[in-house]
Amino acid sequence: MKIERFEDIEAWQLARELTLKVYRLTNAPGFTKDYGLKRQIQDAAGSSMHNIAEGFDSETNPEFVRFLRYAKRSCTEVQSELYVALDQQYITNAEFEDVYDHAGRTRATIRGFIKYLLAYEQSQRKKGSAPVDPLWRKP
Repeated sequence: MKIERFEDIEAWQLARELTLKVYRLTNAPGFTKDYGLKRQIQDAAGSSMHNIAEGFDSETNPEFVRFLRYAKRSCTEVQSELYVALDQQYITNAEFEDVYDHAGRTRATIRGFIKYLLAYEQSQRKKGSAPVDPLWRKP
């Protein structure tokens, strides 16, 4: 499947769902009192989807990979911040597990996409041809 818009990228779709889950959690009464944590976890979740979208508009695969790595790290940040929310009893264990697992799936999907792009770059170098963006650039 050729990706023509960033919305077509599975990792972006998962990151969007992660952001939705985080916003639902942080709109609960306990979170409203902790503005710093609320803002931090919302920003990290949003960063995961925004970096995928921004990287999509890159001119090269290596540049796209750089943004995907930022997105992946943002998923890990969400997971870490969930521990703070759990320890402060802003969320239940079930809520923690649900969002933590979703962040992990999102991170794994981003990692797989990075591996694909890097493998493609390497195969193009072995062939001796100039790397071509394989998925999202129209001729």
